[in-house]
Amino acid sequence: MLDTLDSHILHALHVAPRAPFRLVGEVVGASEQTVARRYRTMCRAGTVRVVGRVNPAVQGLVASVVRISLRPDRIDACAEALTRLPEVSFATISFGGSEIVCSIATPHEGRMPEVLRQLARTPGVLEIDTRMALHTYSPPGADWGRLGPSLPQEALDFLREHHPRTTPLGRPVEPHEEDAALLAALAEDGRASQAMLAGRTGWTTGRVARRLEVLERSGTLFYDVDLALEKLGYSFSAALWMNTSPARLHETGSAVAALPRVVFASATTGAQNLMAIVMCTHTADFYDWLSRRLATVPGVTGYTVSVRLRTLKQAASLVYQGRLVGPPR
Repeated sequence: MLDTLDSHILHALHVAPRAPFRLVGEVVGASEQTVARRYRTMCRAGTVRVVGRVNPAVQGLVASVVRISLRPDRIDACAEALTRLPEVSFATISFGGSEIVCSIATPHEGRMPEVLRQLARTPGVLEIDTRMALHTYSPPGADWGRLGPSLPQEALDFLREHHPRTTPLGRPVEPHEEDAALLAALAEDGRASQAMLAGRTGWTTGRVARRLEVLERSGTLFYDVDLALEKLGYSFSAALWMNTSPARLHETGSAVAALPRVVFASATTGAQNLMAIVMCTHTADFYDWLSRRLATVPGVTGYTVSVRLRTLKQAASLVYQGRLVGPPR
């Protein structure tokens, strides 16, 4: 579990992913060296990484959540094939070993995407249920108080004042071919310094700074703080597929997203029009969440649950048709 200092460091990075360690130290009340050491220790342990991502919409991609029903004897072969597909950003095997749940970035076209055609032809696949993500109610980790000790409001205000997060202006622009090295470096380490990025690209630091500003301002480039929540004590994960009426869709989706333990919530197409990913400490904790938390949300008329048995792939950067893109948010 996170101690208070580590939790405060991660909270600061959620607010300002590329904030200098010096500034983070001022906010959390520790030296720059201590903050850098703690952060790198968490990175080496696989607990956290900051990554730069490219907005999938830039290249006409949409995010879909896919449930694949399989014969249990074919689960390993299908899992191996699925994780090799560059369009797949995360995939998990559900409890019982006969279903894989994954997220796929595909072109928004009037025909069945090729990646789904490939899956449909995979031996052992019984059914594919594809649901387009229509609206995300909250980004993962938006409410840090759900995960660990949070920074006081005055500290957050100071951080935002001295390292304001870029607000996208206008429509995203498609990256140039010469941006590939820059974006690949940020996909590996979203906190790479401008000097490091200059070394990877062969540019000057001034050119790196100017190009980052253009990509960030347009909404093409954004940063995520990916956490391995199972390393923080949240070892039980489940996807919930819920029903509500169109009239209450936004109200219900927003209420689900605001619940503790919820790290993602989205409106989707399909028979069940809401989905959420919940991280709990154990089975009893999940039961408590269902019976005491979800039960308070108005408008949920039914649900089913896919409990994660094993994670196959998570938050990888993608290369789609030779171009770098980010996984769906």
